[in-house]
Amino acid sequence: MPHTIPFFGRFHAPGPERWNRNLVVCALGSFTTIVAMTLLLPFLPVYVQELGVSGHAAIAEWSGLAYGATFFTAGLTAPLWGRLADRFGRKLMLIRASLGMAIAMSLIGMAHNVMELVAFRLLAGLLGGYASGCMALIAAQTPKERAGWALGVVATGSMAGNLAGPLIGGTLPPIIGIRATFLLAGAVIFVTFLATTFLIREERRPVSAARGKSGGQWKKIPVKGPVAVMLATGFLLMFATMSIEPIITVYVAQLVPQKHVIFVAGLVMAAAALGAVVSSSRLGHLADRIGYPPVISACLGTAAILLIPQAFVTAGWQLILLRFFMGLALGGLLPCIAAVIRHSVPQEMLAGTMGYSISSQYAGQVLGPIGGGFIGGHIGMAAVFLITSGLMAAGAGANWLATRAPHP
Repeated sequence: MPHTIPFFGRFHAPGPERWNRNLVVCALGSFTTIVAMTLLLPFLPVYVQELGVSGHAAIAEWSGLAYGATFFTAGLTAPLWGRLADRFGRKLMLIRASLGMAIAMSLIGMAHNVMELVAFRLLAGLLGGYASGCMALIAAQTPKERAGWALGVVATGSMAGNLAGPLIGGTLPPIIGIRATFLLAGAVIFVTFLATTFLIREERRPVSAARGKSGGQWKKIPVKGPVAVMLATGFLLMFATMSIEPIITVYVAQLVPQKHVIFVAGLVMAAAALGAVVSSSRLGHLADRIGYPPVISACLGTAAILLIPQAFVTAGWQLILLRFFMGLALGGLLPCIAAVIRHSVPQEMLAGTMGYSISSQYAGQVLGPIGGGFIGGHIGMAAVFLITSGLMAAGAGANWLATRAPHP
């Protein structure tokens, strides 16, 4: 039987069997789409070279451009897709995103030159947004007291995709070829499209566009402070996670023999993602019980502390272990960020506001490597960890001060 939950009014929440089924489809769908966006990391320079680019510098530049293109357009369009989801239905946006990603991934596998590769990567970001759309759907459809846990499950699917994508990308191309790998990824996402279309049930459609046209979206948020802090926290999370990426191989080369550098660097990159996969749903469940502000502040504070010894490690295994523990700490942030937004904005603005949250995270994903590379090159690699630690500590303090009010 449907039941009512107070949240900016009364609405009919789906029965357990429906929101649980939505959760399973969204978690698996988020996993497959994130895998598709990240699987090209290990072989991207090789593919760029196959498409006619020569010279080490040119290959590196085009590889970086092609990889960043997807996240650039995804960050720009996330608020738009979110607002359209609020107006026309969140399931509809998930159908659009999964079908669009299936087409885009297949096209990437059929590129004839590097310009087409970049264009199709831009298209993938433009048409994508499945994982962020799932966060909005699950936040709206899940009972309030289970929101943190459910959002943690979806976040786990996304983080697992970030972990598995490069591993799959390093395994499949030698077996079936680079182009076939993209075509297979497109086929898997098409299965996600079918599951989304036929299995997901959106119990309550968002209000129509006719409502709320007067006044800006920001003005309609009853409590703006927590939302603003969550946007900044999402940026900070991705900035801290990605700031080490440009220097990791060089940093690891100082710790291990040359023949083990690439292997250990890969483990360091995967360690944080693995930690986040392990902790995400658990920390989300804990936040449901004790409140989101203390969990967010504790996660940021713990990560700030763990970043300090990373600047002074003397062996590769130490860095791997510290990055894993840092992933454990940061794993609870994504579900908590989404849950705070879910409880801070009216139902008809949820997906749009979460779209802005996703954009802030993509901004951190872009600026983190840029900032880390600049600091590492001009100040020193240890400074990357120490400065990021200071930012995380400041974020922990800001969250504690801005969100001390009782959880609604």
